[in-house]
Amino acid sequence: MTAEEQNRLFSDWIAHHGAVLHHVAHGFAQGADRHDLLQELMLAVWRAVPGYRGGAQVSTFLYRVAHNTALTWHRTQRNYRDRLDRFSQIPPAESTGDSSRHEALEHIYTAIRALPPLDRSIILLHLDGVGYGDIAAIHGLTEGNVGARLSRLKQKLTTALEGITHELR
Repeated sequence: MTAEEQNRLFSDWIAHHGAVLHHVAHGFAQGADRHDLLQELMLAVWRAVPGYRGGAQVSTFLYRVAHNTALTWHRTQRNYRDRLDRFSQIPPAESTGDSSRHEALEHIYTAIRALPPLDRSIILLHLDGVGYGDIAAIHGLTEGNVGARLSRLKQKLTTALEGITHELR
C-alpha cells in the first residue's frame, strides 16, 4: 500500500467513522487528556490502515484499534489516575450550549470513567449501537459474556447515576 492510498483510506474512515474515536476518547479520558488520547487514537488508526484486510467491517476494525489503543493508553496512565479523579470533582466550564445537558453528559462520562477499562470499553461500544457479536469479536469474548457484563454494567451505572441525580435535585 502506498502512502497516498493509506492517507486516502484514513481520511475516508475518519470522515465516515470519526465519531467512534471521539466517543472512545470521552469514555477513557477527561479534560485535556481527551485531546491527547484522540491524537493517539488517530495515529493508531493511521498506522493500522495497511493492516486492514477487509475481513471485517471498517467500523468493527476501527472499534478494535481504538479500544485496544485506549486500553493500552489507560494502563500507561495509572499513576496519573489519582490526580484525574481529584479534578473530576471540579465542575466543567460552562459552554454556549444547554448547560444542564452538558452537566448530565459529564456525569455519565464520569460514571463510565470509574469503570474498569474492559467494562468501560464494552459499555461505550454498546452505547454506540455496536451489537453483542461485534463487541465479542473486538474483545475476544463470547456473546453470552458480553450480554452478562452489559446487564451488570447497566445496573452499576444506573445506581451510580441515581446518586448523582439525587444530588442535583
